[in-house]
Amino acid sequence: MNVGGDVGASAVSPAHLEWKFSQVFGERAAGEEVQEGHTSILRGMVAQTDNPNPYWLRCLNGQVDVISAIEFDRTGDHLATGDRGGRVVLFERTDTKEHVGSRRELERMAYPVTRHPEFHYKTEFQSHEPEFDYLKSLEIEEKINKIRWCQMTNGALFLLSTNDKTIKFWKVQEKKVQKISDLNVEPYLGVANGSMPSSSVSSSQKQHLANGCYTDGSSQCLSNHLSFPPGGLSALRLPVVTSGESSLAARCRRVYAHAHDYHINSISNNCDGETFISADDLRINLWNLQISNQSFNIVDLKPVNMEDLTEVITSAEFHPTHCNILAYSSSKGSIRLVDMRQSALCDSHSKLFEEQETPGSRSFFTEIIASISDIKFAKTGRYILSRDYMTLKLWDINMDSGPVSTFQVHEYLRPKLCDLYENDSIFDKFECCLSGDGSRVATGSYSNLFRVFGCAAGSTEATTLEASKNPRQVQTPSRPSRSLGSSITRVVRRGSESPGADASGNSYDFTTKLLHLTWHPTENSIACAAANSLYMYYA
Repeated sequence: MNVGGDVGASAVSPAHLEWKFSQVFGERAAGEEVQEGHTSILRGMVAQTDNPNPYWLRCLNGQVDVISAIEFDRTGDHLATGDRGGRVVLFERTDTKEHVGSRRELERMAYPVTRHPEFHYKTEFQSHEPEFDYLKSLEIEEKINKIRWCQMTNGALFLLSTNDKTIKFWKVQEKKVQKISDLNVEPYLGVANGSMPSSSVSSSQKQHLANGCYTDGSSQCLSNHLSFPPGGLSALRLPVVTSGESSLAARCRRVYAHAHDYHINSISNNCDGETFISADDLRINLWNLQISNQSFNIVDLKPVNMEDLTEVITSAEFHPTHCNILAYSSSKGSIRLVDMRQSALCDSHSKLFEEQETPGSRSFFTEIIASISDIKFAKTGRYILSRDYMTLKLWDINMDSGPVSTFQVHEYLRPKLCDLYENDSIFDKFECCLSGDGSRVATGSYSNLFRVFGCAAGSTEATTLEASKNPRQVQTPSRPSRSLGSSITRVVRRGSESPGADASGNSYDFTTKLLHLTWHPTENSIACAAANSLYMYYA
């Protein structure tokens, strides 16, 4: 299978990027409580209850505001974040929306202008609510696991969001609020101050009585709330419908539920614009966006006897340009490329990508740190980027003998694997991303650090930054190149044992971790989430 073209393989290595702070949303001062107005009430409710609601406890612990998903749309003009409280927040880029009128301004548009990327808050909505599965006696959290943008239509934004069990299809659109004005009575005497949405009047199909009331006795009856002046009305006026301010409305168009027995870890849109996949630990389902009550199981790893289970699915992604190809990763550190044209059930893969284990290097933690937490296709589909606990790996889908490049991220933590296992940090799932031109990759780390590596031929770029308003930048020294075998000559291992820390990594805070980040599709701009804060950087 030969798919895609060359990415970032220029003969001249690109210059190193200098990253600058752009914006931050949601940053709080040290010691400031989350949801300050509700904490005292919640504490009282928890104190008076023997079995407090887990949602109340998450609110008190500040977990509902923690960002759990982040995604740019295809144009890069919109950014969506999801949090543990089930909310989706949308941001819109505003620095490109300049009013162009004069000839001089039009002439300036012909020259490249280095703009400072600037996003503003657009809207937010509650995507998921906490639920309870009574058949399995299982609480379903409202936390947003993944967000994926769909194709924009008629100025409306469409996106998919999912928690552990349910996927929802949302439409966000601006609507002008129409009001009725110039009534015959004083505005304060009418219902809703004499104004109401036009849809409540024009679209009503209810039958009217002679006095103007509805037959169901609804509150839209005006005659019972009006008082006329003693002398009567001098003249009758026809009410006028006027257009007021526009407002954003988010509406759930479809709900895709009851298709996964295990927690959903991935959703991915197909390039055909009609279908998407959802993946849990053992199965991958194919959906049509227009059909919410039916899905097709295309990958099933569940054995007849669960004791024979050896690996689970950790991430799944559609190919960006070929609608019949998808890739999924496993807890054993392998990536499988699947062609849906081969069979309806794609248990047999077209290609398998995995790195051979070095003899004598196996330990108790080998399989744990080899588990892949995230995979991403490059924009052209030629390369796949994978993230395990220790490294970033770049794979060429036309070469399954090993990764093209390996970037060391957590090598300095190898002596501390026992401690990380005991405090469960070794199971943290870090995401990864590629730049639009495929020449750089990025991922998160502990102490709210994120790392950017150059993956073009000959590049030695390796940058570490701290997610803060005044980012601490450390140039990561490069390691000597070494080959993994006679058939692989381009494998480069870069990184530092402990940038800005001692050899044991004691200066790193393992309770603050940067798990989620995304790269702008066309520019060198990164958005990353550190706890409840959204940081944006540009180069």
